[in-house]
Amino acid sequence: MSEWPLLSLIVFLPIAGGLLLALLPRMQGTAVRAIALAASGSTLVLAAVAAMLFEPHAHGYQLGEYRPWIEALAVNYRLGIDGMSLMLVVLTALVAPGCLVAGWGRGRDERVDAAWFLLLQGSALGVFLSLDFFLWFLFWEASLVPAFFLVRSGGGERAGRAAYAFVVYTLTGSAGLLLGFVALRAATGSFDFEQLAALGAEGETTSRLAEVGGARWVTLVFAGVLAGVAVKAPLFPFHTWMPATYAEAPTGTAMFLTAVMSKMGVYGFFRLVWPLFPEQLRDASGLLLVLALAGVVFGAFAALGQNDLKRMLAYSSLNHVSYCLVGLFAAVAPGAAASANAVPAALNGALLQMFNHGLSAAALFFFVGALEARSGGRRGIDDFGGARRAAPVLAGMCGVAMFSSIGVPGLNGFVGEFLVFRGLFGVSPWGAAAGCIGLLVTAIFLLGFQQRVFHGPAAGAVAEGRITDLSTTEVAATAPLVVFMFVLGLAPQLLLGWINPLTATWAAGGIVP
Repeated sequence: MSEWPLLSLIVFLPIAGGLLLALLPRMQGTAVRAIALAASGSTLVLAAVAAMLFEPHAHGYQLGEYRPWIEALAVNYRLGIDGMSLMLVVLTALVAPGCLVAGWGRGRDERVDAAWFLLLQGSALGVFLSLDFFLWFLFWEASLVPAFFLVRSGGGERAGRAAYAFVVYTLTGSAGLLLGFVALRAATGSFDFEQLAALGAEGETTSRLAEVGGARWVTLVFAGVLAGVAVKAPLFPFHTWMPATYAEAPTGTAMFLTAVMSKMGVYGFFRLVWPLFPEQLRDASGLLLVLALAGVVFGAFAALGQNDLKRMLAYSSLNHVSYCLVGLFAAVAPGAAASANAVPAALNGALLQMFNHGLSAAALFFFVGALEARSGGRRGIDDFGGARRAAPVLAGMCGVAMFSSIGVPGLNGFVGEFLVFRGLFGVSPWGAAAGCIGLLVTAIFLLGFQQRVFHGPAAGAVAEGRITDLSTTEVAATAPLVVFMFVLGLAPQLLLGWINPLTATWAAGGIVP
């Protein structure tokens, strides 16, 4: 166990900053921004410390914190980190400051928005670091409250409806998740993820559930846990809340929703569904793989048909997050082990794609939000033209994020997608062929976006002289994202060094890290 509470500090410093802003209503202006950035940026500093202390080849969770909490329910305060959760903490740390900067000067109450955002950031970090379901679920549900108010702050009737749809969908999924774990607790006597995963690897989880209510009860509990994380990811067709939510949310909120909160759902598949129900997930992998591939293809075609730039990016997010799920479902498919290196390739690709999509999607939402703010709220693809001349830095950085999202070699998006398809081809060549349709259509709509908005003659808001280049603060907020797109495109081993030992263990059949 850790001698000092590094992981607790990662979780609770942003929350403390949010509470401080909430309790000091007279604070405004520069002080609000300084406190918000300091509280949010603390994650990056502490994540760097955690990365230096982390030993990739060590067995089990590291930097652990454990304290008995509710003894009557066998609930403990337990935090720990492995390569996957460390990667997601770093992703959150890189994205969060840009989310705050995206909301500055947009005419809303910056103190209130910053307070809600810091509470959301801390809750997401709690999800990635908690190892007891009771604690994990508290953070999982706590993230809904600030997210609801942040989406509503987008203004207008459509923002309110989008916020309600987001919460209703997620709460419905969470109800199944909670009931599933109540059943697991009754059958196994534990909420501890590591203990439950050990039981799952031995087949004890399902056998004990079967003793309570038979095979149908096992299927029902599995379905409840699956639904809870499928809605959050989202897995097609549980995505219908997403386009309106991303489109109506303020830019910073949309950035965090797509970059971090969607990864909470994918993380749930890896941390909960697969370890606890390996046989059931393997049996359902064929159907789930079809649904994930449907998300890849449908998301791309839906994005192609959008005129609203934020809705286009929302469907693009469905497309790219689905690659993460394709990698997982391909890895657990019955025939995966027969293909050499298919399983570790698919798993490494899925985890890399979680990080890479977070960088590129957050950056794209930031740049589209910058265009929207400068043009007085316009975000149609025909509302701009020739913006490259008026805003060359914005156009250049957006171009890098766009090519990263397409998966151009030399940028981070290529490596993750290549590994996913390497693993998928070993399981289902036809599935890989279907997925390539999504790749092609993604290139078409993103290149079309870049061409129509930034090139050609000046039109729309550009012709009116409304579009200006990024400020120094905006460049500073997004430069780390763009820099990492190059760094991880050329040296993906920086992340693979954290996750390779983990995925190698999974591929060898040891689901418990």
